[in-house]
Amino acid sequence: MHVPDGFINAPTSAVTGVVAAGAIAVSLRGARRELDERTAPLAGLVAAFIFAVQMLNFPVAAGTSGHLLGGALAAILVGPCTGVLCVSVVLLMQGILFADGGLTALGVNITDMAIVTTVVAYALFRGLVKMLPRTRRSVTVASFVAALVSVPAAALAFTLLYWIGGTTDVSIGKVATAMIGVHLLIGIGEAAITALTVGAVIAVRPDLVYGARGLQQRLKLRVNGELVDAPGAGPAPAPAPVAARSHRKVWITGLVASLVLAGFVSFYASADPDGLEKVASDKGIDEKAKEHANADSPLADYGVEDITNARVSGGLAGVIGVGVTVVAGSAVFWAVRRRRSEDASPTSTETTV
Repeated sequence: MHVPDGFINAPTSAVTGVVAAGAIAVSLRGARRELDERTAPLAGLVAAFIFAVQMLNFPVAAGTSGHLLGGALAAILVGPCTGVLCVSVVLLMQGILFADGGLTALGVNITDMAIVTTVVAYALFRGLVKMLPRTRRSVTVASFVAALVSVPAAALAFTLLYWIGGTTDVSIGKVATAMIGVHLLIGIGEAAITALTVGAVIAVRPDLVYGARGLQQRLKLRVNGELVDAPGAGPAPAPAPVAARSHRKVWITGLVASLVLAGFVSFYASADPDGLEKVASDKGIDEKAKEHANADSPLADYGVEDITNARVSGGLAGVIGVGVTVVAGSAVFWAVRRRRSEDASPTSTETTV
C-alpha cells in the first residue's frame, strides 16, 4: 500500500506530513515507557523483520498480490508507540534507498501504514485480550483478528485521504469498494503472518511479547470448593543468565530469518501488482503519478545496480535493506532507551529547596 508521489495533492500530503511528525514525536515519548531491557534490543530487529517480510508479496486474487503492512505485528511484539516507530523506520528506508513509496507522500504512508494500522490493531487486540481467557493462545487469536482488521482499516484511511486530496476525478465509491475488497483478502495473509510470528515468539520467550504482559495466571487455591488467588502468589522470574542467553538466541534467530527471507525467499514472491497498484491501474488513480525522486538510486526497485542476475541482484538488495534497517532501527531505539534511563536516574529526579 505504498503510495507514490502524485496520487495525493500537495496540501493533503503536507497535512499528513504534520500528522505523521506529531505522531512520531508522541511515539518517541511513549516508547520510553515501552522499551526496557527486554524489548529495546528487539525493536530494531522487529523493524528489519517487517522490512524483509514486506518483500514477500503473496497472491490474493487473479492478477493481484499483497504483502505484510506490519503495524499489528510491531504493536503486539514491542508496544504501540514503538510499533509506530518500527514501521516508520521501514517506510523511511524503503522511500530513500529503494524508491518504494513517494518522498512527498511519506507523510501519507506513515499515517496510513504506520499510525492507522498500529492504533486500530492494538486497540482491537487489547479489547479482545480482556474478553478472552488469560492464555497465550488468546494472545495469538487476538493478534490474528487485530491484524486482519488493520489492513482494510488502512485501505479505508487511504480512500478517505484520496477523497480529500486525490489528483484524479474518480468515483470515490468505486475506489472504496475496490480498495476495501482486495485488502480484506490481503488482511487474511497479514493475520496469518502476524499470528504465526507472535505465536512463535510466545512459545520461546513469552516475556518478550509486549501484548502478553500481565497475562500470567496467579496461583489458585481451592477454598470451600471455590478457586481463589493464593496470597502473594505470582509468576516466578526466570534466572538472569538463562534469560540473557535466550535473549541473544532469539535476536540471532530473528536476524537470520530476516536475512533468509529478504535475501533468498523474496526471489519467489509474486510479481503481480499489490492491492493499491492494481486498484490504481484499474480505476485511473495513477494517471498523475510522478516518477520517484530517487528512481536512479543504486537499490531502486529492490535490485542492485549493474548486477544483471535478477536472483543475485534482488537477494543482495534484500540483505542490504535488512542490514540498514536493523542498524537504523536499533540506533533509534537505543537512543530512546538511553533517554529513558537518563530520565529515571537519581540526578534527574533531584529537586532543590
